[in-house]
Amino acid sequence: MERIALISDIHGNIVALETVLSDIRQRGIQRVFCLGDVVGKGPDPDKAVDICRNACEHVMMGNWDAIIVHENPAFPFPKGLGLHAKWHREKLGAERLDYLEHLPGTVDLLMSGRKVRLFHASQQGVYYRVFHNDPIEKHLAMFDNTDFTGYNFTPDVIGYADIHYPYRRLYDGRMLFNIGSVGNPLDKPLACYEILEGNYGSGDIAPFSVSLVRLPYDIDFAVRRAYDSHMPDIEPYEIELRTARYRGLPPNRL
Repeated sequence: MERIALISDIHGNIVALETVLSDIRQRGIQRVFCLGDVVGKGPDPDKAVDICRNACEHVMMGNWDAIIVHENPAFPFPKGLGLHAKWHREKLGAERLDYLEHLPGTVDLLMSGRKVRLFHASQQGVYYRVFHNDPIEKHLAMFDNTDFTGYNFTPDVIGYADIHYPYRRLYDGRMLFNIGSVGNPLDKPLACYEILEGNYGSGDIAPFSVSLVRLPYDIDFAVRRAYDSHMPDIEPYEIELRTARYRGLPPNRL
């Protein structure tokens, strides 16, 4: 049996990221996969990218990674994003931006006889959002193959990120789960990640599990880092970290 730690939505919060990675190491977990949104919002996008490149076997593209790279995607984000994107781009530098631009959209794997697909937001790409309380039809569509996934691989298990709200659903033997957020949780102010456990790479049916880990971290220190960095949008960022409540925008904009 092997364990894989799934992390996502770090959003430049390296205080939370280092807390999570320390917990992963203490558990003796060797494989770490990141489901995207390494950057955006928080004060340390450069360090977050460097840490994830070193610690993660796979890093996938997230919507904020894409929006920072491309500056003006056709996706409505909060007012003032241009200044936000410019600040983050300058801090990241050309080499890290190139790295983010070429991140894959999905990772497919076999584990204990289950076909597992991992991506950031949905089967339709990083800008198409699926919430825990969406209709069952929208959840079931997550198991479809599309141009975005690009594989003839019908999954039994889907793990995704994006909404910063961990949950799981079972549909006739298939599992859909969200891994929550390391650095910007929006259900409770605790960093979170998931652990897959099973026989990695095996097509033979064997025990398989998905478990959620929640961790307290030093939010005061994370907030101080944000103010010391003089980054844009500090006040709404602080509110999100301390309260796990989104910054007053409709819940379809994270």
